[in-house]
Amino acid sequence: MLRVHRLAREVIGWRLYSVIGYDSLPVNNNVVGLEGTNVDKRTLAAERKQRTFSDRSQLKYARRLVVKLGSAVITREDGNGLALGRLASIIEQVAECHHEGRECIMVTSGAVAFGRQKLTQELLMSLSMRETLSPSDHTREDAGSILDPRAAAAVGQSELMAMYDAMFSQYNVKIAQKEFSKVKQHPRNDFTNLSVSIISIKAKCEPTYLSNANMTAYLNFIKAQVVPCSAAQRYASRSGSRVLQKLTPSERASAIHSLADLLLEKKDLILEANAKDLEEATKGGLEKPLLNRLSLSAGKLKTLSIGLKQIADSSYDNVGRLLRKTKLADNLMLRQVTVPIGVLLVIFESRPDSLPQVAALAIASANGLLLKGGKEAAYSNKALMELVKESLQSVGAQDAISLVSTREEISDLLAMEKHIDLIIPRGSSDLVRSIQKQSQHIPVLGHAEGICHVYLDKDADQAKALKIVRDAKCDYPAACNAMETLLLHEDHLNGALFTEICNMLKQEGVKIHAGPKLSTHLTFGPPPAKTMKHEYGSLECCIEIVSDMDAAIEHIHKFGSSHTDVIVTENDQTAKQFLSSVDSACVFHNVSSRFADGFRFGLGAEVGISTARIHARGIC
Repeated sequence: MLRVHRLAREVIGWRLYSVIGYDSLPVNNNVVGLEGTNVDKRTLAAERKQRTFSDRSQLKYARRLVVKLGSAVITREDGNGLALGRLASIIEQVAECHHEGRECIMVTSGAVAFGRQKLTQELLMSLSMRETLSPSDHTREDAGSILDPRAAAAVGQSELMAMYDAMFSQYNVKIAQKEFSKVKQHPRNDFTNLSVSIISIKAKCEPTYLSNANMTAYLNFIKAQVVPCSAAQRYASRSGSRVLQKLTPSERASAIHSLADLLLEKKDLILEANAKDLEEATKGGLEKPLLNRLSLSAGKLKTLSIGLKQIADSSYDNVGRLLRKTKLADNLMLRQVTVPIGVLLVIFESRPDSLPQVAALAIASANGLLLKGGKEAAYSNKALMELVKESLQSVGAQDAISLVSTREEISDLLAMEKHIDLIIPRGSSDLVRSIQKQSQHIPVLGHAEGICHVYLDKDADQAKALKIVRDAKCDYPAACNAMETLLLHEDHLNGALFTEICNMLKQEGVKIHAGPKLSTHLTFGPPPAKTMKHEYGSLECCIEIVSDMDAAIEHIHKFGSSHTDVIVTENDQTAKQFLSSVDSACVFHNVSSRFADGFRFGLGAEVGISTARIHARGIC
């Protein structure tokens, strides 16, 4: 059973959520315990010794929770009515805590806003026709008396509780109410009765003792801030970004180094959480390419840690670096320097290793960050986010980065153009296109697809070609920089290279699809490709024949995604022409497409590879 307490006008204006255990409240030795109990007061006081929680990561150790909801949190900016999106998210999380066995009490305002909305409607209905048509606002003439906070609270209280009851009932949670108007004026018996009512509702609940001081002091005692929804996280990320900007470069770098070390120190916890995700994803029938992206290993974590340290070591001049200086006149100098973007929203699917990568980049560039991970990686993301918070706490910027609940709708996040400055989707082409379509006011940085080509020229070295094709396709087929289409010069069709390529791919378990031209040359060949513009993301690829380099370039421009394309040739002139003609973010000569990676470039982790042509392109 959940208890919901409503404080009237006295608590209006409380801004922060505070989540604390009743065990951490001070105990008044003069308080008399429950009637009928023989427990010594001093024994109870000793057992209820103060224990404080300094941040949200310690919330999991609490048995009793007090969630304080001020009007600034649950009411709209105009003061009339409730912000139902924020409130629904809070209620869902409180219900989850209740189902986990925690004892929850909500101290909530909001009755004034609810009542004010109803009274305003009644006031409008009472206007005459002349007053209704008049340009002046007659509703304000009597608003002083009718919209008095106490009157509004009295009107709105019943509907507020009915709304809480309806919302909590969706999670099979029953609520009980205890109302306070002026806490410090209530007699001691009221608090004793409160304890009795809680005991009778939940028999396993410990006796709760409160002294006669103002409840506000108790609820603010710990100062533990909890951000339960994206609406509040957006403000925390903005202020957290400003905290990061004030830090010295060495302090930001130390936070990233701390995160890199934590990845190795707590790898067992991370892999345990990842195993839960993999188990649930397998039961849910998640496709194998997505399972590969979801999977973490000790090797991945070690590589990730090295990449984060590279970011830290190269981050000292990220913010405030002088790009250009121009003397406009005597004693007038114009300087162009690098500054943070502001608040980033990064949406990623199935790849929990993206979380620490993106977090490190945000810290290095002093940007606030909202992370929206896929539900299939919920356990892994939660474990990694705790490490991010721990590393940020060492420099006092724990609110700069937040993990948005998987239940938050992406459409709601994309509507926060005043609070989010850049969106970076990292996932499937469907995800990226969906974000680009929905985001009408916030810039989106991302690539649509990773359709990468490897072209084997007539002058290609056979041994080199085999190594490059094997690495490009088989090293990590789920990666966005893996080869999807192999283009062969027609001279290789009747040579040894074509046969060896097919045999090698078959040994590696790669399913081959034939392009339209290759199908016409083979009587009994592989099945034809349904489309030439497809990102397989698995051990599958397409092989097509082209007449020369120009035909290969034309094919890439027609069916490629401007991500990464490769030529394998010993002819330097042909390679030079290919490199200058192919319009892709990364173009390689005699190198696997898998080298299109921030770590391989010596840049550390990257957010992604942008295929856009304005501002950011390539590794970013």
